[in-house]
Amino acid sequence: MSLDTVVEDIRNEARERAKEIRSEGDERAEEIISEAESDVEEILAEQERETEQTIAQEREQKLSSAKLEAKQKRLEARRDVLQDVRSSVEERIAELEGDQREELTRELLDAASEEFDDGDTVHVYGKPEDDELLTDIVADYDGYEYAGEYDCLGGVVVESEQSRLRVNNTFDSVLEEVWEDNLQDISKRLFEQ
Repeated sequence: MSLDTVVEDIRNEARERAKEIRSEGDERAEEIISEAESDVEEILAEQERETEQTIAQEREQKLSSAKLEAKQKRLEARRDVLQDVRSSVEERIAELEGDQREELTRELLDAASEEFDDGDTVHVYGKPEDDELLTDIVADYDGYEYAGEYDCLGGVVVESEQSRLRVNNTFDSVLEEVWEDNLQDISKRLFEQ
């Protein structure tokens, strides 16, 4: 075998080996690209799921916020209507006059007087505009005297130092009690039709 033949054989072997290496490199490159594409698809799918989940959560939060805001506005509107109704009732009570006002004032003073002992000096206070009415009414009670003004819609505030007692029987206090006791019924009648 000549030297040239040996050299040629070595070259051929080197070429074959280089060809094998290129082929293995190409296969490995294909595997790497395939794995990378698969990873990209998984990452994209995961990001898409997370994005959809985030959108769904934000939609739910906005919906909940909108519902809460609507509920608060509805409650505010109801409070406003109830306040308007109460103000209207207060105006009508404040405008009571004549026999009706006197009758109610006497009933409230009678109820308050049950809390005091005979012989007590009892002071009666009331709405400034009712001073004449109250002066006339307390004249019918022994030991009672009209003592001055009390800021209210009407009725009486009665007190005695001997009994150390003060009774608030104003129209305001009666209205407050009736209002609180019937607030649910009033709301039902106003809003559940």
